[in-house]
Amino acid sequence: MKLSVFDWLANTSLAGGLDFFDCVEVRFKNSRKEYFRNVDKLPLQAGDVVATEANSGHDVGVVTLTGELVRMQMKKRSIDWNNEDLPRVYRKANQKDIDVWQESRKREISVQKRSRELAIALGLEMKISDVEFQGDGSKATFYYTAEGRVDFRQLIKDMARAFGIRIEMRQIGFRQEAARLGGIGSCGRELCCATWLTDFRSVSTSAARYQQLSLNPQKLAGQCGKLKCCLNFELDTYLDALKDFPKTETKLHTQRGLATCQKIDIFKRLMWYTYDESPMTWYKLSVDSVKEIIELNKEGQQIEELEEYTIINDLSSKRSSSSMGLEMKPVEEDSITRFDTPRRRKKKNNQAKKAQNRPDRASQSPEGKVSQKAENVQGQGKKQGQNPNAQKQRRGQGQQQAATEGQSQKRKPNNNKNQKRPNNNSEISKDEKN
Repeated sequence: MKLSVFDWLANTSLAGGLDFFDCVEVRFKNSRKEYFRNVDKLPLQAGDVVATEANSGHDVGVVTLTGELVRMQMKKRSIDWNNEDLPRVYRKANQKDIDVWQESRKREISVQKRSRELAIALGLEMKISDVEFQGDGSKATFYYTAEGRVDFRQLIKDMARAFGIRIEMRQIGFRQEAARLGGIGSCGRELCCATWLTDFRSVSTSAARYQQLSLNPQKLAGQCGKLKCCLNFELDTYLDALKDFPKTETKLHTQRGLATCQKIDIFKRLMWYTYDESPMTWYKLSVDSVKEIIELNKEGQQIEELEEYTIINDLSSKRSSSSMGLEMKPVEEDSITRFDTPRRRKKKNNQAKKAQNRPDRASQSPEGKVSQKAENVQGQGKKQGQNPNAQKQRRGQGQQQAATEGQSQKRKPNNNKNQKRPNNNSEISKDEKN
C-alpha cells in the first residue's frame, strides 16, 4: 500500500469567503486512487467507506484525503477539477454495500487461479497477475503482463461463461506489476514503487557504471526483473563528483614505464594505477597528484616512478611524510571478530582433575608420583581458598626431583664398595695367616 498523504491542513479553518473544496480522493484495491466530486456536500473524512460512480453500477472505496490538499494532488496529476464529467460520490456505503464488496473481494483469488488455467489451455503467452472486482460484484478487471501483443478474445468469452460477470482486460508493465503486488527489496525495506514512488523513469546500465558497480544482473535487477529504480537516486551526485576527475583512459608516463588506471574511489578522491609491465602491483594516488603528473607529461617531463606520489594512508603521501620527517604506516582494516566475546581460559583446577583421571606411565615412576602429589596439594590449596605461587611450586617440585635423583646416585657407589670389601678382607686374612 502506498503511503497516505498527511493532511496538514485538517485543523486549519478557511479564510472568509472561501468555499470548501468539493472533490475527494478515494483509494481502491492495491493503492489505486481516483478523484470524485462531492456533489451532495456530504460530511466526509479520511477513512469513510463510500459508494462512488462507475461506468456501470457503482464501486466501493475508502476516502483518503479531503480539502485543499486534494486540489494540489489533482494539479500534480494534471486532472482538471472544473471538468463536469468528473465522477461523483453517491453516498456513504451502507451495510449491504459493504457485505457485497467483501464477498466479491473473497472471490478474487479463486477467479485469478481459474483464469490462469484458461489462459494456459489456450496457449497464450501472458501472466494474469491480479484481479480486481468492482464494489457491486458485476465486473472484474484482470491485470496481465506480456512481452508483446496478445489476442485474448477467446479468453474473454471463456471467462465470461465461467464467471458470469463482465470482463475487462488491462495490460500493465513489469514495474507496475511489482508496485501492485508489493514485496521486500534486497535492502530489507518495502519496495519503493509500492510505498511512495509514482513515476517510473527509465534506468540504464550507464547509471551502474558511473557509480562503480559491478554489472551483475542478479544484483542490479529488482523483483520486476528490470534494473532497480534506486540506481537513479544518487546518480546526479556521482556525476557532479566525477567532473573533477581526470579521464581514466589517460595513461601516466614515467621513466619506469606507462601506468594505467585500474580503479577509482569517487568520494575519497583516490585513483589506483598499475604499470603495464607489472599489473599485479597497485599504486594509490590522489586526484591532485594525478593531475600534477598529467601536467608534467604535457610539458614533456616524466617522473621517475609512481612511488614518489603513492599514498601510504588516506591522510598524507610518501612525499609529504618524508619531507616532514614522519613515518606513516598504512591503515589496517579492523578485524572481523573485533566484536566477538573472547573465550575464557579453563581453570588449572580442571586441568589437574583431568591429569588425575588420565592414566599416565610417568605416574608409576617415583618422579611421576612426586609431581602427582604436588598437583593434588595444589588442588587442595585452591579448594581451601589459598592461592599458592606457581613458581614456588615448580621450584619445590624441582628440588624434590633433584633429591630423589641424588639419592639414587649415592646408592650406586655404596653397592660397589660392598662388592669390593669382601676382596680386601680376604687379602688381609691371608696376610695375617702368613
